[in-house]
Amino acid sequence: MRQSRIMSLVEAAANVVVGYVLAIATQILIFPLFGIEAGLPAHLAIGLVFAVVSLARGYVLRRLFEHWWPQKNGPAQGLARVEADKVAQAEPLRAVEVSRKQDLAGQPHAGG
Repeated sequence: MRQSRIMSLVEAAANVVVGYVLAIATQILIFPLFGIEAGLPAHLAIGLVFAVVSLARGYVLRRLFEHWWPQKNGPAQGLARVEADKVAQAEPLRAVEVSRKQDLAGQPHAGG
């Protein structure tokens, strides 16, 4: 569980770093089109504010989804549930198969 939280943070941080670089480049290209003049330090500061907000948003959303979704429908539990359902569906078939084998062998079985 702890590793999942750390990986959530690492993933969110990687996403924010890439987003930060793209945001700075986009600001430098787009701001002048809207008449906004800013130097590189201002672009870096603006980008940093949005990067921190983005990091927090990404981490919190990831934790919320991992809290709600996997417990009910996550891949690991989902696959385990599918396998359990297959076993449960196969049990009656196995019982019939055992009963048939016992009948063929002339052995009594639990069904009568």
